[in-house]
Amino acid sequence: MKKIVLWTLLCLMITPIIAQDGDKLVGVWKPSDGRSLVKIDKIGNKYYGRIVWLKDPNNEQGKPRTDINNPDESLRETPLRGYRILKDFIYDDDEKLWIDGTIYDPKNGSTYNCKIELKDNNSIEVRGYIGAAVFGRTDSWTRMKKK
Repeated sequence: MKKIVLWTLLCLMITPIIAQDGDKLVGVWKPSDGRSLVKIDKIGNKYYGRIVWLKDPNNEQGKPRTDINNPDESLRETPLRGYRILKDFIYDDDEKLWIDGTIYDPKNGSTYNCKIELKDNNSIEVRGYIGAAVFGRTDSWTRMKKK
């Protein structure tokens, strides 16, 4: 009985440490092209990112930019600001990566498998890929500091 109680206490102590490592991803990030800002939040036990700022928020007609390249025609009028482009990431403590998520590219309307690696407290590498992680593209994102 004592072993079960000790084991339970140990598990309860370790869980917040793992969560803290995973939560290092939470914040506002700027992709390398500087054309947007993406806010990453934790919802439940997964991480999601949505566009919170656009360098060019309006189209040529002066209206908010929408997801014109979405393969689902019913979503093409959805504003890009607020659009969730990162979905369903979980933190893998062994790999020190956020994995099993997807990234949506509004420039071409494609969704890719994705993994994210924290390089330091203020930079991440976001890798979108098809199939194996060998075929894809990696982009470096910078954390935006709170003013």
